[in-house]
Amino acid sequence: MRGRQAGFRRARRVGIGAVAVLALAGMNGPWLYRFGAARYHQYKINESGYKAANGHWDIVEFPKEYRQDTIHAVLLHTGKVLLVAGSGNNQANFDARRFDSRLWDPVAGTVEKVPTPDDLFCSGHTQLADGSVLIAGGTKRYEKLKGDVTKAGGLMIVHNENPDQPVTLPAGTTFTGRANGKTFVSKDPVLVPRAEKNFDRGTGRFLGNTPGLGRIYVEALRSGTAYETGAQDNYRIRGLTGADARNTYGIAQKLALDKKDFQGIRDAYEFDPVAERYVRVDPMNEARWYPTLTALSDGRILGVSGLDDIGQLVPGKNEVFDPRTRKWAYTPKTRQFPTYPALFPTLDGRIFYSGSNAGYGPADVGRDPGLWDLASNRFTKVPGLRDAALMETSATVPLPPAQDQKYLVVGGGGVGESALSSRRTRLVDLTAKHPRFTDGPSLEKGTRYPQTSILPDDSVLVSGGSRDYRGRGDSDILQARLYDPRANTFTRVADPLVGRDYHAGSLLLPDGRVMFFGSDPLYGDRAGTRPGVFEQRIEIYSPPYLYRGPRPTLSGGPRTVARGASATFTSRHAAALRTARLIRPSASTHVTDVDQRSVALAFRTSGDRVTVTVPKNRNLVPSGWYMLFVADERGTPSTAQWVKVP
Repeated sequence: MRGRQAGFRRARRVGIGAVAVLALAGMNGPWLYRFGAARYHQYKINESGYKAANGHWDIVEFPKEYRQDTIHAVLLHTGKVLLVAGSGNNQANFDARRFDSRLWDPVAGTVEKVPTPDDLFCSGHTQLADGSVLIAGGTKRYEKLKGDVTKAGGLMIVHNENPDQPVTLPAGTTFTGRANGKTFVSKDPVLVPRAEKNFDRGTGRFLGNTPGLGRIYVEALRSGTAYETGAQDNYRIRGLTGADARNTYGIAQKLALDKKDFQGIRDAYEFDPVAERYVRVDPMNEARWYPTLTALSDGRILGVSGLDDIGQLVPGKNEVFDPRTRKWAYTPKTRQFPTYPALFPTLDGRIFYSGSNAGYGPADVGRDPGLWDLASNRFTKVPGLRDAALMETSATVPLPPAQDQKYLVVGGGGVGESALSSRRTRLVDLTAKHPRFTDGPSLEKGTRYPQTSILPDDSVLVSGGSRDYRGRGDSDILQARLYDPRANTFTRVADPLVGRDYHAGSLLLPDGRVMFFGSDPLYGDRAGTRPGVFEQRIEIYSPPYLYRGPRPTLSGGPRTVARGASATFTSRHAAALRTARLIRPSASTHVTDVDQRSVALAFRTSGDRVTVTVPKNRNLVPSGWYMLFVADERGTPSTAQWVKVP
């Protein structure tokens, strides 16, 4: 049975309790001043006028037995939020195979434990057309920093020169260098395809074989620097005889005590939001850690990038998941991106890569922004990007309404553990004849890991992040702003209570509030002497529109509306309505949320009836569940109605 905790208080506000008044007479003046300032601050931020202008933040803290290190969050069409930790960036959890997920109901205030079949830490995820969630990839091995590596190891390329049959080498196969005489053992099995015969096209003359290649991670049998190698060597494979022994060999470059990166898994699952369980589907062709999954207009899912099963960046081998068969197939051509690239489908069916990403990959490969035609593999660069070398850990959000095809790119930092960060925002209009990035309004501080959420009043909430890599040097930014796409301006609003940096994210809830989760600072103090502590509290931001009087209602209507069709709902405030929006629910992790978008709907009113029409373009409105919001002349939205577009 899954555990359930019901009815716990949804918010525990941070404040100064009245009990602190005792013994005031014995306290000194500065303390009294600080106490008074804190009390005044609490009074001020809870004033109705302040909240109507700036919004309000509340903290949700689960009972201890239900807390976890949340890395991923997905809003389900049931209104619940799937919170995924996997091993939660915790080696001890990984070693014990202790993997966690939670289901949180933000309205009922309940949280449930969900059995989690694999380490889905640093997986990719996206919404499927039927409302389930595809989750693919995760962690096979944790990284080891250079000082923690005790056995030399690295990549072994296995060659098979036999054109007649492939060779399978089991885990535990040993490789001995012909020149260095050192022996290494494989950690996993590997299938090495047969060699390819080459012939001259004109004469038909046989030109020779191109060996089949397999990649495998190997490690020295014993610890110590004596087992490191310094150069490329050819390796004999023990246990092979006859033709296999002659045709099969390994080649490796340096095998050393260098840092070992994370390794990915091939496993994939659908999460069923009704049954509330994971369902295994066909595994990916490539193992992936830090991949991006992007929904295509036909309902299939594009899987891109990630670190593979030996800890190397997947070399452009992209693949597509078909929900009907629950199987994966490679795309015809390859294209390489850094991990967690921000990839968005456009109105003309291409994929827009903004340049935002969340980590691993060469600094000079696959980082240029542009438009990608998946069928032809043609990639058209989009110029004008400022601070192009500071796009790692930036956030990209499609500005509302999605029909405008405008994108906002926020902040970012240098590649890897760089201390550099950018104050820039960048804008691009993909409907222009020659799309080009231009600068938007600047942030107050250089910002990595900003959280961005589209709101139903067409503004975008930009909050949190840190100036330095993973909040290093106590650099979290306790600020939030609303971006107005029409005015191209930021408005500072109430400050969040909790710092959010690496492994943090946000998503819009059906009641118009925004949920924030996670944060994984590198250190627990400014000097870097204590390890950081993962932030397990959830924080809720209630935007200003929730404090401006009664909200418009929206009820009735169908649960399914086809593209190009109309549907009628009921609202007591129909005459005051000014906008209707379909907002796709978020799937957020690592500053990456390629699911969220807000689509403007044509609508008309008659009495208390509101009739909305869904656009016909499948690229604009892919099949799936959406939140339908209507908003009045003040920008105050209704609570969402869930609508499925088949």
